[in-house]
Amino acid sequence: MIRYGILGFGHHAVRRLMPAFRGATQSQLAGLWRRDAAKAEANAREFSIPAIFATPAELCASPEIDAVFIVSPDALHLEHVLLAAKYGKHILCEKPLAMSADEVRQMLAAAERANVKFGVAQNMRYNASLKLIRDWIAEGRIGKPQFAQAQFAYSATGSPRQWIYDPALALGGPIGDVGIHCLDALRYILGGEESARELARITAVSTIAHTDSASGPVESHAVLGLDFASGTMASVTVTTRAAYRSLIEVTGENGVLVCENALTVDFPVEVVHRRGSEILARETLSNADAYSRMIDSFAAWIEGGEPYLAPAADALHNQQVLDAAYQSWRTGARVAVS
Repeated sequence: MIRYGILGFGHHAVRRLMPAFRGATQSQLAGLWRRDAAKAEANAREFSIPAIFATPAELCASPEIDAVFIVSPDALHLEHVLLAAKYGKHILCEKPLAMSADEVRQMLAAAERANVKFGVAQNMRYNASLKLIRDWIAEGRIGKPQFAQAQFAYSATGSPRQWIYDPALALGGPIGDVGIHCLDALRYILGGEESARELARITAVSTIAHTDSASGPVESHAVLGLDFASGTMASVTVTTRAAYRSLIEVTGENGVLVCENALTVDFPVEVVHRRGSEILARETLSNADAYSRMIDSFAAWIEGGEPYLAPAADALHNQQVLDAAYQSWRTGARVAVS
């Protein structure tokens, strides 16, 4: 049983992580730290969390903590990852992993020196919907993928996560917040076979984005065009100004796979295989246990089990794509991904 401590306990922890720990079998929540001490005490009482720590260092130094789950705002991730590594704790960090690829490299070096496991909380790699799409692509059901698209729309009006509009704390708007889920999901489903992993690398990004009066200096909605090493072309569309939607669609040489709201964990979704007007297959699945499976998978990796699906080393490429996306928006140019 791996004992987790959460740094940055907030809305996401309440809404998603507490149910996840309740459903986990190899993981337990042993402590927390958050910037507001009064809220930390209230959370500990509400969720029966054994320990409250006064500082991040106190949590990371505690012998009662095996792994640190970093859920703090984006700009604090580097500080908290380095701190956890300093105390020899295994690290699971929320996405986006950092504010830049250079920060990710610092994190990776620190984790390697400390000889600790380091993963990213890409819970959607544990979605049953994405696994089925990935498997069907790998089986060749639609032939070679030609186009792929992912959309993530939600309304941020009234969101308790007000820091997402602050460029001092957030990497950006929906590109960094949920666009990272979209591009990671596309990389995951297109790289199902071992031989396809390198071909699922993104080689260039073109970005169009807008701001509005509420979003301030960060984007409120954006469109990303992605080139993959395989030749597949993809689009990612994201906004914080619409009703919830998370579409995944892949068009192949001889068929299409589509899943409306493929990234949700809140209700069952249907994966459909089409060829023209004909439906060749359809399957309804639930992603409800994805967060529990994610934290248990990381715990199993720590204890010598199967590799975790979203290691931080893989996330370096995602961060390079995000860096290129924001550079493309600023310059108006297509940007190659190093």
